[in-house]
Amino acid sequence: MSAHEIDYVIMGEEIQCVEVQLDPGESVIAEAGSFMMMDPEITMETIFGDGSGSQRGNGLMGKLMGAGKRILTGESLFMTLFTHTGGYGRKSVTFAAPYPGKIIPLDLQQYNGKIICQKDAFLCAAKGVSVGIEFQRKLGVGFFGGEGFIMQKLEGDGLSFVHSGGYVLERTLQPGETIKLDTGCLVAMTSSVEYNIEFVKGVKTALFGGEGLFFATLRGPGKVWVQSLPFSRMADRILSAAGNSGRKEEGSILGGLGNLLDGR
Repeated sequence: MSAHEIDYVIMGEEIQCVEVQLDPGESVIAEAGSFMMMDPEITMETIFGDGSGSQRGNGLMGKLMGAGKRILTGESLFMTLFTHTGGYGRKSVTFAAPYPGKIIPLDLQQYNGKIICQKDAFLCAAKGVSVGIEFQRKLGVGFFGGEGFIMQKLEGDGLSFVHSGGYVLERTLQPGETIKLDTGCLVAMTSSVEYNIEFVKGVKTALFGGEGLFFATLRGPGKVWVQSLPFSRMADRILSAAGNSGRKEEGSILGGLGNLLDGR
């Protein structure tokens, strides 16, 4: 294996964290801002890119190219490398999920060394896993897929961890089997899954259905991870509630009319 062999424990229910256990000399890379706590024998270092060594060249230009890929996915220019520098014993470092949901462990060896995920799903991974970009080849997917032309890809033979919102459903698609889902509900998929965007049929449904104009079509074979609560959906509800913070009666039949009658 080129990636470090790490052990882990996922803790919590609705808001989870993952404790990664490292032997001396082992390292884990993590998204900036996901760190929670660590043992004294663990050292922390900020690095360009993902530290996998997959970038072209070992000099500054190679590192800048790797970091540049992360900018295209909307992530931070830097990642953080945590290494067990002690002389003996297993030590741990813990990473926390950014919002309520589930942490999904992915052993890339089981998925032909590659997983494609949404841009903000990655949490942490064993050192040696490459965190790069995956361009969507179809214009329809790029413009209307909710994730743009660029998604994130995890490559290698080590453990990776991604985060989903709410509850996560795992679905294994047989060859030719198709499922349709809200574009924001896709967390991750294996590289063998065909991803496309389909227009919602029917003018009334498209305009007044409240579910958007497009949904994602996934065709097997392969495995798909689907989240029940995309962060964008939760953020929309929070902003909507904040804009209506003057009324405390959440279940009021009057709704906006009540605000008008109140002089708000």
